[in-house]
Amino acid sequence: MTELTHFDAQGQAHMVDVGAKPNTHRIAIAEGFITMQPATLDIIAAGTAKKGDVLGIARIAGIMAAKKTSELIPLCHPIALTKVAVEFELLPEKNAVRCEVRTETVGPTGVEMEALTAVQVALLTIYDMCKAVDKGMVMEGVSLREKHGGKSQNAEISDI
Repeated sequence: MTELTHFDAQGQAHMVDVGAKPNTHRIAIAEGFITMQPATLDIIAAGTAKKGDVLGIARIAGIMAAKKTSELIPLCHPIALTKVAVEFELLPEKNAVRCEVRTETVGPTGVEMEALTAVQVALLTIYDMCKAVDKGMVMEGVSLREKHGGKSQNAEISDI
């Protein structure tokens, strides 16, 4: 197991120095799910939620969250994102919505935290927009699926 990089030799928290690392094209793909009552999923699919286009607003929220990750996670580097793509898939057989986020940059550090943050905020936005009709929604399965660039040139999650 590798060392925790956010602690110095004295055990003090610090931001990792990435200054000597090469700039490479880096990609991260994360996903997560929100399960709900079938009627709630029907409202999302039909676009009839009282607050508006649930998935459209959740998409924007996810993009905004990726851009703000370094302000939310204390030791995260600010990253110049070159791409944030937020996609949703309705899963009627599971009464769920799947969210997948792909983040990209060219730089010395990865974009995993941005992808994971975007998924969480997109799912939270779905919850917020639908909680009036379904307070029992559950967000689950948020995970990093892939990362590319840097040491992990082409890694599936099982390789990381």
